[in-house]
Amino acid sequence: MKKNLTNMLFLTILAAAFVMPAFAEEENTANNEAESSAAVNPDILYEKIVADKKLLVASNMNLTDEEEKGFWPVYDAYQQELQQINQRIAELINEYALAYNKGAVLNETARKLIDESIAIEMAEVNLKKSYVPKLSKVLPDAKVARYIQIENKIRAIIRYDLVDAIPLVY
Repeated sequence: MKKNLTNMLFLTILAAAFVMPAFAEEENTANNEAESSAAVNPDILYEKIVADKKLLVASNMNLTDEEEKGFWPVYDAYQQELQQINQRIAELINEYALAYNKGAVLNETARKLIDESIAIEMAEVNLKKSYVPKLSKVLPDAKVARYIQIENKIRAIIRYDLVDAIPLVY
């Protein structure tokens, strides 16, 4: 799991670079042009991340053939709904970057960002909570717990990377 988790971490960092706008001023347009010409196609990168995550989950779930038949459709539905939350996170980061790059963040903007951040966290918890019964219909509870742990670990890595990359409000 360590090797797959490391690969996932790398891909997550790479993906975060695509959704996170720069918080700092551009240093050199020549460097930026060189970087953008070497950029990876975001659609291909996204497909690779999705496939690698699925491989990571598959390699750690130890599913029987019968469990696989029930699990993967639920997994795919969960991932689709989770992507909507990820999109909200990306939009929130973009809003924050725009505000941050203008200078001191206004109180009204800060409140809006706080409210959306908490709403996103609640949406993620509610999504997880709504899928536990669906997972329990196709997996024993110990494997449901394992899957939730795997998701939590992946999300923790993503959050760590984001927290590390996003400057504090001033």
